Amino acid sequence: MAFQERGGFSQGPRQMFDATCSKCGTQTKVPFQPKAGRPVYCRDCYMEQKNTMQ
Repeated sequence: MAFQERGGFSQGPRQMFDATCSKCGTQTKVPFQPKAGRPVYCRDCYMEQKNTMQ
């Protein structure tokens, strides 16, 4: 039985949403609907933020 037949992630391409990075202001796309009051980071700023939290 294939992975997709067992209820895997076979829903096609992920919907992406336009966003502005809260740290550097770069336009980016994210795989979730941004919510007001919650920061959104571009890939570079997210990795920098993640590395400083460890």
